[in-house]
Amino acid sequence: MPLALLALTAGAFGIGTTEFVIMGLLQQVAADLRVSITAAGLLISGYALGVAVGAPVLTLATRRLPRRTVLIALMGVFTAGNIACALAPDYATLMAARVLTSLAHGTFFGVGAVVAAGLVPPERRASAIALMFTGLTAATLLGVPAGAWIGLQWGWRATFWAVAVVGVVALAVLMRFVPQQVQAEAPATLAEELSVLARPQVWLSLAITILGFGGVFAFYTYVQPVLTQVTGLSVAAVSPLLLVFGGGLAVGNILGGRLADRAPMPAVIGTLLALAVVLALAPLAMPHRVAAAVFLAALGVAAFATAAPLQARMLEQAAGAGQNLASSLNIAAFNLGNALGAWVGGAVIDHGPGLQGLGPAAAGLTLAGLALALVSRAMQRRRLSADTPSAPRRCNA
Repeated sequence: MPLALLALTAGAFGIGTTEFVIMGLLQQVAADLRVSITAAGLLISGYALGVAVGAPVLTLATRRLPRRTVLIALMGVFTAGNIACALAPDYATLMAARVLTSLAHGTFFGVGAVVAAGLVPPERRASAIALMFTGLTAATLLGVPAGAWIGLQWGWRATFWAVAVVGVVALAVLMRFVPQQVQAEAPATLAEELSVLARPQVWLSLAITILGFGGVFAFYTYVQPVLTQVTGLSVAAVSPLLLVFGGGLAVGNILGGRLADRAPMPAVIGTLLALAVVLALAPLAMPHRVAAAVFLAALGVAAFATAAPLQARMLEQAAGAGQNLASSLNIAAFNLGNALGAWVGGAVIDHGPGLQGLGPAAAGLTLAGLALALVSRAMQRRRLSADTPSAPRRCNA
């Protein structure tokens, strides 16, 4: 694997940290800015929506620029956004700074995935994408707990200053190791980029990502109350178990990349099925402490085993001029899945069976994505069958 992939991983680590670190700072932010916890929680939603909007808009706006230039510029936006977060005097300014930071997210991962795939031979592309996504795993495993600890020691603003420093380091690494000639082909026209949206398989891939991965956050968003109220753990015991989940993410990321290298679509179907099964077992596992730890490790493996196959599938179906746009849209789809999953989980808690019902509801969401994946495969097989000329019949005298 070339060093440029490690540069992309460093960028992914910084962006992943700034997306999720706010979860560990909500109470401090709310108290300092004199807003409710619910209002502080909207800083997460605002970021997710910024990713969904920024991904396609910035991808189209930068389509004529070399991919290396785009990645460096996006990391600059990311760094500036975190500095703005650290300096924000009030809630509205902090929300605006979070949205500014989020604009870099989708396009960085979308363009970065295309660059990563282009740096290695075709048979290693999914593994290259998985390596870049390891930055997100490291952000969940190390960046978010470290950011929460920094905020506890020196205030929430210090956390954003620290993330800004990570952005500066990532920017330097990208400039040093990503090659100048990463984009040799002529830039696509706007019509060529948008033409990818006429492909039904691209839209199916987006829907599979939203529903399939949405199941993860239908459960994981509320993992703290589940562990304290259902499993019976103290708040202090939650963090070590989240490290277990993060370790599972690292394993799942590598596993998903290797499976997708062999065949993206079977990998999508297999990993989504495994994820649905794990989520469905939550009511049995979470009331018992040891079983809960094993469950969280398995959930981490199953959750991130889906990431590389889903992204590789999108790149496969969007081959050609519109690949940058489709790849960025799929990153937006991951974030929409996060938002959808959190909404479904909240509805289950407020209007359904409560915390014990989160696992089955999350599994149902992932099964909906799996059903679409099966439809997508059937459509692809029918098209291949129609495009294959039938063998000529033999004439017997």
